[in-house]
Amino acid sequence: MVLIIPILIVNVIFVIIAFGINKKNAKYLLAGYNTMSMEQREKFDIEGFLIFFKKYFLQVAFYSTLIFIFLSLLVNPGAAIIGYTFSIILPTPYLIIMGNRFNK
Repeated sequence: MVLIIPILIVNVIFVIIAFGINKKNAKYLLAGYNTMSMEQREKFDIEGFLIFFKKYFLQVAFYSTLIFIFLSLLVNPGAAIIGYTFSIILPTPYLIIMGNRFNK
């Protein structure tokens, strides 16, 4: 039960990231986008990327929690922590690779 508190904190952070970053503050908060020149930003589909970005973080929060719950019930808390960690780390290359498709 003690392990649930950190999981909830991380999930709240993911949800805040998903809903907190928008077109107005993206130029300050999104790594890579904040270092682009104005010309590069005009070529970048920020609206499409933010839809993808929001969906990604909400799905990572949801599925990583499911993995944690199932592994803690079926195996043990140690396996649940490892599974939770991998369920957050492994999709990160997907975010990077798919995020590049929004460059025009």
